[in-house]
Amino acid sequence: MVQIAVCSYVHIQPRLSLTPPPVSFPCRNSKFVTSAPIKTKKTEAGKLGAITASGSLNQTVGGQLLPESESKNKKNTSKKRVFFLDVNPLCYEGSTPSLRSFGHWVSLFFSQVTHTDPVIAVVDGERGSEHRRQLLPSYKAHRIKFLRQLSASQRFSPGHVGRSHGVIMDVFRKCNVPVIKIEGHEADDVVATLAGQVLQRGYRVVIASPDKDFKQLISEDVQIVMPLAELDRWSFYTLKHYVSQYNCDPCFDLSLRCIVGDDVDGVPGIQHVAPGFGRKTALKLLKKHGSLENLLNAAAVRTVGKQYAQDALTKYADYLRRNYEVLALRRDVDVQLKEEWLVKRDTDNDSTTLSNFFKLLEGTQKLTHQSGSNFSNG
Repeated sequence: MVQIAVCSYVHIQPRLSLTPPPVSFPCRNSKFVTSAPIKTKKTEAGKLGAITASGSLNQTVGGQLLPESESKNKKNTSKKRVFFLDVNPLCYEGSTPSLRSFGHWVSLFFSQVTHTDPVIAVVDGERGSEHRRQLLPSYKAHRIKFLRQLSASQRFSPGHVGRSHGVIMDVFRKCNVPVIKIEGHEADDVVATLAGQVLQRGYRVVIASPDKDFKQLISEDVQIVMPLAELDRWSFYTLKHYVSQYNCDPCFDLSLRCIVGDDVDGVPGIQHVAPGFGRKTALKLLKKHGSLENLLNAAAVRTVGKQYAQDALTKYADYLRRNYEVLALRRDVDVQLKEEWLVKRDTDNDSTTLSNFFKLLEGTQKLTHQSGSNFSNG
């Protein structure tokens, strides 16, 4: 059932079971394989000197400026771009929920990065992480639900526009950005599904997020643009950056993370049960066998490496397959791309909308401060 609350907000309840489909482990070199300065979730882009978005783009790898001929791919740049905005991580300053952080990064995103390119905003659905937490209770267990646990100083009184969710939706509506929320699914899975549909229509995809889960999607036609608090700007992260950072193709990213784990998402690596089995060993084996599933199948019938690695792969095969099912972004979410989401974005309201948003925040903070003072004096 599809429920459209306003012209820019699509809220979909799933018709299908939340049980994930059977998992396969492909590794293909296809187009679609397999985020004062305000701090967002921790990213790795700062180590690379990634492409910074500030009017003109300076593309660097490892701090080295790329020659102009290398930084442009005429075939790919001729394609139009569609941006996906991962909203939830932007609503935090460090680990603290913050509407000011949301406004800050969205303002920079519109003014420095997207301009009039189409933008599709995606938020986590209710119970979005539930099926993954059933597989692994530690999955994202430390994260605070932004819309439920705003601090008292950031809540809006009944006399204002409404609670945080309504304010955020109002900003996107006035800035002509559709907002997608699918019950029972995380934003990451919705983005992965819609990105595949966008690619099929001949567009390039740019995912705006600090979340490294999206690195499993990187290709010639899929880039990431990350908010870098230390630079106070958005920076592009491309296939060239990935190869420079990890010395491997992105098609290995998911399989590699299944083995080494992901501390941020609460997914333990195999080194917790098999000390010594680190990234170097994992990457060497994956480059030889192509994917995690190929590696596990090979280890089941013959020796694939040193004894400690062989023992770990055979003894903990189910452990690694579970990690894969938790970390793999789903491409089968029940959502369909709409043509109206791909049109040039009207930016006429951006400045006024964001200015009013910050005025609202300032007014709310003053009221909160006054209420606190009155309470103390009483």
